[in-house]
Amino acid sequence: MALSRLLNSFRIRLLLLLALVLVLTVSVQYYVNLRAVHSNTQFIVEQQQAIMAGVALGVNSLSSSLSRNEYLDQMREEGKIPLLDQPSNRVQNVLIVDESGNIKDSLDKNQTPRQNADQSIRYVKLKDISLPPLKSAVDLPEASVSLPEGMNVTNSGGEMDRGAYYFPVDTDKGRRYIIVVIGSASSLTTTLQQQSRRSLLWTLAVLLATTCLTAIVVWRFTRPIKFLSTGARRIAGGDLSYRVPSSGRTDEMGELTELFNDMTTKLARTRELEAQLYNAEKAIVVSRLASAIAHEIRNPLNYINLTLDHLRAGFSPADPQKQEKFQSLTSQLKTEVARINQRITEFLNYSRPPKLEPRLLNVSDVARDALRTVQVQACENNIETTVEEVGGAHSVNADADSIRSALTNLVINSLQAMDGEGGRIAIIVSGEEDGMRVRIDISDTGRGIKADDISKIFEPYYSTKDTGTGLGLAIVRKAIDDHHGTISVKSKEGEGTTFTIILPVSEPPVGAGI
Repeated sequence: MALSRLLNSFRIRLLLLLALVLVLTVSVQYYVNLRAVHSNTQFIVEQQQAIMAGVALGVNSLSSSLSRNEYLDQMREEGKIPLLDQPSNRVQNVLIVDESGNIKDSLDKNQTPRQNADQSIRYVKLKDISLPPLKSAVDLPEASVSLPEGMNVTNSGGEMDRGAYYFPVDTDKGRRYIIVVIGSASSLTTTLQQQSRRSLLWTLAVLLATTCLTAIVVWRFTRPIKFLSTGARRIAGGDLSYRVPSSGRTDEMGELTELFNDMTTKLARTRELEAQLYNAEKAIVVSRLASAIAHEIRNPLNYINLTLDHLRAGFSPADPQKQEKFQSLTSQLKTEVARINQRITEFLNYSRPPKLEPRLLNVSDVARDALRTVQVQACENNIETTVEEVGGAHSVNADADSIRSALTNLVINSLQAMDGEGGRIAIIVSGEEDGMRVRIDISDTGRGIKADDISKIFEPYYSTKDTGTGLGLAIVRKAIDDHHGTISVKSKEGEGTTFTIILPVSEPPVGAGI
């Protein structure tokens, strides 16, 4: 278990990768160097074998000259010694030189003895040919060595120059010197250069392969970091719904991704709780405001209402025309007092648990009642008001006062959105989902709502009107929510607004029967 967790660690994997790259690079370099050493050793051994083959050929020439007249080039062809073949370029020449500096034999036919017309032998002098730097094949004391003319021994010589080694042999005809001329050292240098290039190519190939492997692994390791960076930027911008993609990793990056997503979930929950707390605080303020209004305003309203009843009963004019006018004015005053009292009730109901009395309600009739509240003002401004029914169910199980209050608020808002004379307010009632839901569309041709304000219009105390309280649409949404319904809005500046309410037909509202 501990080993599995250790291998799943991001740091351990990275260290193992670096160790693998190091071991692979060193192994390849060691293998290439080992091959180079083997090749160089083989080259040196072959060079030594070539010298020894040349010396052996010279000794055989000295031995054969006693019994038969055979030259070095013939012996080389008959012996078929690979190191002495011309294409190998290992041994370029083998010379047999006597104490007088005469070349008794040579692989080069131009240096072999020639017979004169008088049957005498003409030898090529060693001093007359060009030899590479000459070195002794064995260490002999200088005092005991007497070299023929033309054998100039030197200890210097360029690395790229040819080399020549001599080997003294005593015979019954005197001392002979076997000189072996080997090929230029440039072949060795060329081999070393090729090996260096090959080693460099292998090293570059290994480094390229390990770099690609490292890039792939590092990209895979750092990919979650990019996701985390994107997530942090999105969340900092307020998008708490974003989640960092999880690749199922079990290392530190996988744990960090899970923790990041958990943190985002908790932040979203915290924001939701803060919004709920904010709404609760605003509800408390509304409750206190409603209580104050009920205490400070309802008592004077009741007195006004009673006074109006007293005036209508005891001070009605005798003149029929004046009496009609008097009754109209007092009735209008009582209606306004009732409307104010209803707004106070709405304030109180917004912050209190709903006390609804659901019953089967015809939505179209409620819509017509809502339009009657603005009928007089709409006629004065030449605003057309209509209620249209589209097939399906038009009745819901709901509280009449609550639904009427919601529709009335929306109709009043639509009327107030008309800047000048003319326009239209239309309510369309239709059935949805095979009669399981009722849809109510309240449309107007007013000035519309700004795009930035649409998401805020249902918040308490938010109003675009100078004298608005910001509770009208909040009360509407609360009434719809209490009936398990939904409300949405579509609007375009200068063209109008449409509020859409969807109510279930039979589902009982919240607080029913309380």
